[in-house]
Amino acid sequence: MADAPLTLSDLAALDIATIKGVGDKRREALNEFGIHNVLDLLTTYPRRYVDRTNEAHVNEIVEGVETLVLVKVRNVRRVPLRTRRSMVTATVYDDTGSLGLTFFNQPWRERQLKTDAEIAVFGKPEMFRGKLQMTNPIVDIIGDKTGRIVPIYPQSEKVNLSTWEIAGWVRNALERAAPRTIGDPLPAAIRERLAMLDRHAAFNTIHFPESIVEKERARERLAFDELLRVQLVLVRRKRAFERNNKGIRHVVNGEMQGRFIGALPFPLTGAQRRVIDEINSDLAKPVPMHRLLQGDVGSGKTVVAVAAMLAAVQGGHQGALMAPTEVLAEQHYAGIQRLLAD
Repeated sequence: MADAPLTLSDLAALDIATIKGVGDKRREALNEFGIHNVLDLLTTYPRRYVDRTNEAHVNEIVEGVETLVLVKVRNVRRVPLRTRRSMVTATVYDDTGSLGLTFFNQPWRERQLKTDAEIAVFGKPEMFRGKLQMTNPIVDIIGDKTGRIVPIYPQSEKVNLSTWEIAGWVRNALERAAPRTIGDPLPAAIRERLAMLDRHAAFNTIHFPESIVEKERARERLAFDELLRVQLVLVRRKRAFERNNKGIRHVVNGEMQGRFIGALPFPLTGAQRRVIDEINSDLAKPVPMHRLLQGDVGSGKTVVAVAAMLAAVQGGHQGALMAPTEVLAEQHYAGIQRLLAD
């Protein structure tokens, strides 16, 4: 009998040291970076992607226009300054030309930029002594990764983790998970209806997409998972709240609420009627209502709130509307007075 697919809890139970290439020093660095287990690793998503076929060449750089170029390092050196500031300069190149880079107060760049290393550089070129250069650009080490789309991971010079190291560990984790796959709580019918990737494919694709379109599909699926988990937690808390607390069973759909709705100088929208019915249903239950009313400015939330308060008042109870500021409270007071004038 085949092993069951891996759950997120299974991945969280696997220490990061189980990944190939993670020894004591790298484990310590990963822990400082917030990565303690395999789930932490797989949910450390690339912060951006480099499309090797869609980047500018050095000879296409325009002064003053922010540009991303893929280049190799020709040389790098640290320049001593009289002040306490430090400066590191580097020359990078591609098949079409070369470009100067200058880094102020970033002495670690001398260690980061190795000769012949392939890097992605993003910055605003400027002329200096007749040549184009970038000052303090964003630099990502591409390493020896192949493929059209290259993932760039969050990096921290403090713990000295490179993007290609993280990519290698992620690939190892996904390869080890492949025989069992990463389980998917969403039924296939729902995934098909929503045109969603399965969870295992989404993890693979978010880290190693074949195209930017595929990456977006993976991002949407994983974002859906996060939102679904939040909603499930909220539902669980709501159910627990209802079990452990007793409320007042209000008499709803009474004359007072009906007269108020009938006297409005405008008809209720379908959404307003639906929400008032839902609130009435909640108020009629023997548990406290626990509800968030959400709507755009001018969508009619105040009318719905007044209808809910009247449902309580008509049964001999009280209703109160709280506002975050005195000015807004006065505005609501005046507006509700007009609504209840008749």
